[in-house]
Amino acid sequence: MEKRAAVQYVIDKGIIAIVRADGGGEDLVKVVEAVAAGGVHCIEVTMTTPGALECLREASARLKGADVLLGMGTVLDAETCRMAILAGAEFIVTPVLVPEVVQTARRYGRVVCCGAYTPTEIFTAFEHGSDFVKVFPASVGGPDYIKAVKAPLPHIPLVPTGGVELDNIAEFLNAGAAALGVGGNLVSKKLLAARDFAAITANAKAFAGAVSAARKRA
Repeated sequence: MEKRAAVQYVIDKGIIAIVRADGGGEDLVKVVEAVAAGGVHCIEVTMTTPGALECLREASARLKGADVLLGMGTVLDAETCRMAILAGAEFIVTPVLVPEVVQTARRYGRVVCCGAYTPTEIFTAFEHGSDFVKVFPASVGGPDYIKAVKAPLPHIPLVPTGGVELDNIAEFLNAGAAALGVGGNLVSKKLLAARDFAAITANAKAFAGAVSAARKRA
């Protein structure tokens, strides 16, 4: 997907599902497919998950042509960024600002979302070329913090991550979030351990529905 279209795609879909697991392999690919089946079409596999690159490569092949944008998270260096892109990542997420990761992602025409928290960090990440800024942990400060940051920095697309739940989605979006990053509240360790892919799909449907409902009310 062309980069400008990918940026708009993330905004339109509103949710980035973060898949982080202790085990990898075939189950990890099934988790990605389960999330996509539930209507959450932006999916980030974190590098802290064993076999993350292989999962991304396999999921990219299986979902080729589908209405899904796959990315790699917890990317901390340029080489990992390049490997993720070669494995099929359409977007790259970092927990902190790593300028060389931004440079690599932009060189390959990929969307990049760097992590930051304070207004200075958020501004610096955006100035370095981050397309979105991941505000982490969003559980600290919540929607009120996002609203406060957006007041002086309305041009920076923020993606609150950490602490996003079904009952506060509308608050985060109304505060000015461009999209939301959701991890354990969508793909929990309990569901992963139970291999309950149907429940993961149901969770994804609930989160996608909550975003749609919140935007209709806005």
